[in-house]
Amino acid sequence: MFKKVLVSDDLECINEGVVSVLHGMNIEHITQVAYCDDAFLQIEKAILVKEPFDLFITDLSFVADHRSQKYPSGETLIRALKEKYPGLKIIAYSVEDNLQKVRNIVLQCNADAYVCKGRYGLKQLAQAINEVNGGKQYLSPQVANAIQKKMAIEISDYDIEILKLLSQGFIQKEISFNFTKNNIQPASVSSIEKKISKLCDHFKARNTTQLVAIVKDIGLI
Repeated sequence: MFKKVLVSDDLECINEGVVSVLHGMNIEHITQVAYCDDAFLQIEKAILVKEPFDLFITDLSFVADHRSQKYPSGETLIRALKEKYPGLKIIAYSVEDNLQKVRNIVLQCNADAYVCKGRYGLKQLAQAINEVNGGKQYLSPQVANAIQKKMAIEISDYDIEILKLLSQGFIQKEISFNFTKNNIQPASVSSIEKKISKLCDHFKARNTTQLVAIVKDIGLI
């Protein structure tokens, strides 16, 4: 089991809950920080003195204040740490349950686990710690669909915006007008039509109505 853990969250009450889970697993060497930059420095310092952390647990969203931060979010921090220290085990512990966000954290930033805060968050966190300690990946059940086969292609923010507007009843010309108004490119009707067609092909949807139903069912929007 992990012996030395760093916890990063700007809410003290959340840190206390995480620490209680760690103590319950007989992990006593725990350091807490409230800023991403402090977390990065703690990890580098520990490696420098040859007493590295075994595990890093971090939130994704941090409220900005008077301190300027090189790493303003847990997402940017996880990416930087995994690039520099790929062997460091990292668990994202966040209230965000958007599947595209989860995909990015797990597949692009290479986090070892993604745990959703909530009623069963601490219980799932304990399970995640055990799974990661055993060399496995863990995702909370409510976001497990993030890495299923239907999500195999990279869904961009552009795609998500199209899907959201389709779910609100917008037709392609209206989406084009909305994108032009909000300076989202490409905004042409033909580009949007091609993108919708590709999304329908990928999700095996016969039409936009079924496409919206599918992406809602898997929690993409």
